[in-house]
Amino acid sequence: MIGENDRVVLSGEGREYWVRAGAGPLSTDKGMIDLAALVGCSPGDEIRTHLGCAFSVRIPRATDFFVHARRSGAPMLPKDIGMVIAYTGMNRRDTVLDAGTGSGIAAIFFGGIAGRVITCEQREEFARLAAANVADAGLTSVEVICADVMDAKGEFDVVHLDLQIRAEHVHRAHKLLRHGGYLATYTPFLEQTNLVMDSARDLFSEVHTYELIERELTRSQRGTRPSTRVCHSGYITIARKVHR
Repeated sequence: MIGENDRVVLSGEGREYWVRAGAGPLSTDKGMIDLAALVGCSPGDEIRTHLGCAFSVRIPRATDFFVHARRSGAPMLPKDIGMVIAYTGMNRRDTVLDAGTGSGIAAIFFGGIAGRVITCEQREEFARLAAANVADAGLTSVEVICADVMDAKGEFDVVHLDLQIRAEHVHRAHKLLRHGGYLATYTPFLEQTNLVMDSARDLFSEVHTYELIERELTRSQRGTRPSTRVCHSGYITIARKVHR
């Protein structure tokens, strides 16, 4: 059931609206929507504008936050976040350290899977935005900290870095990881990717780097073919801490 101030997605008439329940009237080209009427609704319920146009009620998932949530920059794409989750085997028993929070999108995805997520963001305004997005997602398992990851303490099963990575970041991640844990880094350029690979090689027993490519298929009456949109987004390096 949807409560006061909960985030909601309204979809219909070929449109989607990212709203808060009870936040007042929403003006659309299809008429006015009384957002107070969302309180007490359930997913799949229908709400109508004053002109009678119907919109369905949806509780947002992590994918909706990627599309609609306020951003401080370009977040990792869902496919790239999925690679991190898949290749580290992230699960509900894990404690995850995420650094370079940005708007918190990756942390929200991780928070739906891992037992606990601590995400570090040095820029105070970005940390505030990320904390607001995490609160909207209703994830009590995610903690946003305004801090340098180099000052992080504790033991972690997965360390994820999405920032301007230096060699000392890789060394610090190695110290923070439990035996058998994984470091995952996202790097947009080959020069930074090479730095990660070279730094990790002498510390970690397994180091693998993948180019992140995705091609969506488009289908029309003429036929089916890959989309012409750019399919490359960056590189992910996965390194495992196992005693040699």
